[in-house]
Amino acid sequence: MARELQEVTRTYGAGSPEWASVQCDLGNVLLNSDQPARAVDCYRAACSGPMPGDPEAHKDRLTYRMNLGMVLGRLGRLDEAETELRANAQERLAFYGREHPGYAFGLEPLADVQLRRGDLRAARESVEEAIQNFWRSGHERLATALALRATIVTAAGGDEPAFVTLEQLPDEVVENVALAVLNRTGEHPETDGAVLSLLAEAMEARLGPDHQATLNALSQLANHGRDGHGVDRVAAIRKVLASYHRQGMREEALMAELGLAMAQSDAGDLDGALRTYAEALVRAQSLGRADLVSQVLRNWGLALSEAELPDEAERCLREALSAAEDSGDPETLGRVRIALGLFLQHQERLEEARQIVEAGLSTLDVAHPDALVGRGHLGAIMEGRSCGCGDMPEVIAAAFREFVLGRLPRDLLDDLEVDLKDGDFAVNVRLRREPAEDELEELDRVMRAATAEFRRRVAER
Repeated sequence: MARELQEVTRTYGAGSPEWASVQCDLGNVLLNSDQPARAVDCYRAACSGPMPGDPEAHKDRLTYRMNLGMVLGRLGRLDEAETELRANAQERLAFYGREHPGYAFGLEPLADVQLRRGDLRAARESVEEAIQNFWRSGHERLATALALRATIVTAAGGDEPAFVTLEQLPDEVVENVALAVLNRTGEHPETDGAVLSLLAEAMEARLGPDHQATLNALSQLANHGRDGHGVDRVAAIRKVLASYHRQGMREEALMAELGLAMAQSDAGDLDGALRTYAEALVRAQSLGRADLVSQVLRNWGLALSEAELPDEAERCLREALSAAEDSGDPETLGRVRIALGLFLQHQERLEEARQIVEAGLSTLDVAHPDALVGRGHLGAIMEGRSCGCGDMPEVIAAAFREFVLGRLPRDLLDDLEVDLKDGDFAVNVRLRREPAEDELEELDRVMRAATAEFRRRVAER
């Protein structure tokens, strides 16, 4: 994209509509590469100069400015974001007119930034105008605007319904409202739990307790509660489990039972969790899937270990290992080996633990989260310690290095130094020889893949 920008600058000149278009494209690339601050510079450049007289170029400029405002909001620069988005909405009003959905497109992100700034009255005015516009035009963005409205109404408190007019909408649009709410989860953590709870109630009332939109809302609600937000995870999962039972979805019911057991354990009901694992094992055995049997036994064994029942825990974990060997699935086998190895480490049976953890690492991808945990514990085992995860940043950096080296020609790299600081990677590459063009492209591809994969792993920790 940088080369394209240079070429377009030579051909059409800086400030031309063609140049602005490439600036926006480069901004999109940077944004999707987790470099939003650099993307802002590109979007701002795309918006520079007088407004183009050509209608198509004019419309493009409106998009560039909306992108600029939205990314400023993503960076937390909310005052700047509102300034840009408010100006963009006015420009859209002048260009499209009040009845055109192109105007409402600018109101929706403006309402979102106003919500984040705490100006709920202004946010409500903006989103309601967008909803009326999309409703009149029958535009599909009505669903996302209704989802945003639900967050604004919930943040304001009171008894006003968060979800309205659902009975007047086709099922497809209602489903899209639910999807839009789920996609917004995490953007406003202080209201997520309440909005998800209200969404689950609304979907059950409008679409029924067994509709996938209802189940998705309940599942997301349970996941939200896993982060300690006070949501009744057990109740949400029980509703999902009951639905799967009614529909005869046996494998899905098994997964829900495993989630229920974890929720019970996190809530302090360890006895209830152990009973749920026993029921889940019966279900897994009835399905005739060795990998599922292994998964249940592994989780059950870890719960028994937490309950300080080491004999029962070891028996479960070894049965899980036997089932994993029968399954023929390398990931299942690796995960059980890591779990058993860590259990043995905590029992101070270090030599046996070392052998099993090393065997587990041999069947797991280097970036697998269980492999990272196993590597950290293996370092402690090698130091003669019965617990401790070692230096996890160092472990992750070493795994990053192995990920890259395993995917490139052995004679290409002289050295690869990787350091993890503040949640991101600093990488220094030294080459043994001049790479061919295809090797250079492959090196770039592998490095980008490694960075994306391990950033995700760090975020999940």
